[in-house]
Amino acid sequence: MNAPTTRRLTVAQALVEFLAHQYTERDGRRHRLIHACWGIFGHGNVAGLGQALLESGAASHQGATAGPPALPYLQGRNEQAMVHAAVGYARQCDRLSAQAVTTSIGPGATNLVTGAALATVNRLPVLLLPGDVFATRPADPVLQQLEVPSAGDISVNDALRPVSRYFDRVTRPEALIPAALQAMRVLADPVDTGAVTLALPQDVQAEAYDWPAEFFADRVWRVPRPAPDADSLAAAVRALRGARRPLVVAGGGVHHSEAEGALCAFADATGIPVASTQAGKGSLRHDHPADVGGIGHTGTATADALAREADLVLGVGTRYTDFTTASSTLFAAPGVRFVNLNIASFDAHKLGAASLVADARAGLEALTKELSGHRVAAEYEAAYRAAKAGWERRVDAAYAAEDPSVRPSQTQVLGALDAVVDDTDVIINAAGSLPGDLHKLWRARSRRQYHLEYGYSCMGYEIPAAIGVRLAAPDRPVWALVGDGTYLMNPTEIVTAVQEGINITLVLIQNHGYASIGGLSQATGGERFGTDYRFRAEDGTYTGAPLPVDLAANAASLGMQVLRAATVGELRAALAEARGANRPTCVYVETETADTVPGAPEAQAWWDVPVAETATRPAAVAAREAYDRHTAGRRRHL
Repeated sequence: MNAPTTRRLTVAQALVEFLAHQYTERDGRRHRLIHACWGIFGHGNVAGLGQALLESGAASHQGATAGPPALPYLQGRNEQAMVHAAVGYARQCDRLSAQAVTTSIGPGATNLVTGAALATVNRLPVLLLPGDVFATRPADPVLQQLEVPSAGDISVNDALRPVSRYFDRVTRPEALIPAALQAMRVLADPVDTGAVTLALPQDVQAEAYDWPAEFFADRVWRVPRPAPDADSLAAAVRALRGARRPLVVAGGGVHHSEAEGALCAFADATGIPVASTQAGKGSLRHDHPADVGGIGHTGTATADALAREADLVLGVGTRYTDFTTASSTLFAAPGVRFVNLNIASFDAHKLGAASLVADARAGLEALTKELSGHRVAAEYEAAYRAAKAGWERRVDAAYAAEDPSVRPSQTQVLGALDAVVDDTDVIINAAGSLPGDLHKLWRARSRRQYHLEYGYSCMGYEIPAAIGVRLAAPDRPVWALVGDGTYLMNPTEIVTAVQEGINITLVLIQNHGYASIGGLSQATGGERFGTDYRFRAEDGTYTGAPLPVDLAANAASLGMQVLRAATVGELRAALAEARGANRPTCVYVETETADTVPGAPEAQAWWDVPVAETATRPAAVAAREAYDRHTAGRRRHL
């Protein structure tokens, strides 16, 4: 008997079935492209995708289909947080596997926008499936519909257009086929990936259609490793051979390409030092002789000094954010030139570079081969290694806490954590003062240990991202490091971790406000205005006593095991206990607010945050004078 040529399913059922049969493949290894679907249901998706996910899972469990559920369902508490969890999952999977997120129309859909922007900025794949208003418009407006008098085809989902790498609204059943295929193409594309949105009108989701059977066949999206072209490679090799003080800037593309081994071989062969962006940290182990640490505004003294004097910069998988370039003031040597190895032509051409458009691993392997026998001068190598050793002594000093009975500083918290973890642990952070401390001080032991979301630096990312990472790597201890400001933004997914038994560890640091922005405010003449969590004083400012909040009690109320640590000694014990726990656990610690990160004037790299050009308060006047001095050093690399 011939197999049927069509299957009658609703649009939602067809989409769920289609997603279950999509795969990526790189280096001969196949991965499920869409691993699961997060969802919060409302009238825009409950009877469409909600019903389809239920039916798919129930059929699988009853033996009607082979293998696991067509698309496993994960219950979230906040739509933005669900996107963060999906992004954390995709990053841990080297962008080869992703997750979907479905919401209702209205506020459920608009809550996706921040997460979508984060995914697209960081070039990380996530599939967004928001419900939409009726395509057939039997009632107009419906609940939660935005009416635009000048256009009848706009809904709140259009807010997702600028933050999506691909957007489509499926207004007819048959339109799902090209839309779904285009969505998968973008998700699997190492250049174009990011948030992909398929807006699904609620009536269309429930409408049946006779789908061609081949729509549900297994489909493999191959992720290529394009090699550099011969002429560009030859030019890059000439530039590197002619450089006296070359420096590699390793970005997130090294990790996405799984190019860490190729970078290590390149550094071993050439002796060229390697500095890393926030996304690229861990590209080399911290103890590799060529690893000189983070670069830029939050970088180490060693890396930033090398950057100032470099005559040739080889950027690998980096998009050169203002933190990396110190707002175009860091690479200061006269005549400094750039060679950029990047799979995206857009990034490869930045800073007037000689571009090497290729996969990071393929490009590094080609460079290493063509540079055979070439090595930097022994004096240069000895100098940066000595500077690296000096910086490590500063890190030791920042981590040290000789008296275990005192309240720890934030850097001593990191030191205590450093003593507990091994190569398998993953450290997650995104915003506040912690990214700067981590970029300078953290000793990354493995390729995916250091998980900093600093492209969008979104407060509230850490806890849901930890869930996503743990889903991708269930055997790895996962730590979410958050301050009180970040915690208050988005603690809701603690409930999800507890419900699903997803064993993450939260390190909750209480410093009574926005420490990072407080410091920035002070430096730019803002006098820390509105950055502390305190009662109002008589003059109307927030300079009274600290607020009597108990965030540890809040975490406990959401189901976490909570370990309170008041001293360095208690913190060490709590971290060790938490790492061995078999349930979601929070380590709560109140820190000293003094900045103990090691540094020196020459280690500081500027960040351009404009200061008031006219002001009457002395702090702002002084800050503007300093700003004008810094802007004089800014340059265009053409």
